[in-house]
Amino acid sequence: MKSQQPTIGGLLRSLRARNQWTLKQMSQHSGIPLSTLSKIEHDRLSLTYDKLLQLSQRLDISMSELFAETPTPPRRTVTARRSIGRIRDAMRVTGKNYDSYYLCSELRRKRMTPVISHIRARNLKEFGGFVRRSGEEFVYVLKGAVALHTEYYDTTVLQTGEGSYIDSNMGQAYVLAEGCDEATVLAVCSSDDNEELLASLMASQDEA
Repeated sequence: MKSQQPTIGGLLRSLRARNQWTLKQMSQHSGIPLSTLSKIEHDRLSLTYDKLLQLSQRLDISMSELFAETPTPPRRTVTARRSIGRIRDAMRVTGKNYDSYYLCSELRRKRMTPVISHIRARNLKEFGGFVRRSGEEFVYVLKGAVALHTEYYDTTVLQTGEGSYIDSNMGQAYVLAEGCDEATVLAVCSSDDNEELLASLMASQDEA
C-alpha cells in the first residue's frame, strides 16, 4: 500500500491532535487566523520557512518537533531506532535554489540529516551567494552534473557518481554545471546542533 507523503497541513493536524486542541484553540495558540489554518490543514495553503519559524516560536517548540509526527521518545543510551528513507514519505520543501526531500523526517535529534535535492539555480549569481551552516556535509551526485562553488577553493564540477565532503561552515553553493539542464544530489549533513542545522538547511532553500 502506498504511503502518503507528509505535508505541512498533516503535521499541523498531528500537532493539534497531540495537544487535544480544537481548530479555534490551535488558531489562538499559533496566531494563525482560523480560516487560514483550516486551509493549511487541508493542504490548500502552505507556509514559507519564515512563517514556520514564527509558528514554532509561538508554540514554543523546536522546528524538528514541528516536523515530527510522533512525540519525542525519552533519551536512552541505546535507541536501536531505524528509519527507512523513501522519497514518497519524505518531507518536501520547495524553494528558489532547491526542490528538496528531507528523508527520515520522523526521527528527532538526528546526528545526520539526509536530503535529496533537485538543483534549480544555474549559476552563483542566480543562487544568491554563498550559504554557511555549522557542521559538515557529504554531497553525492545521483544525476546530471553539479558545479560546487566554495569560498576557499576553485569551482569544481561533480559528475554523476562523484561527491564532495566539505566543512559546512565554509561558504558554499551547489548549482547546475554548464550545459546541464537538471541534476539531483543526495546530501548528508551533520551538526552537533540538529535544530540549527535543520533551520539553516531550510533557510538555504531561498537564500538571497
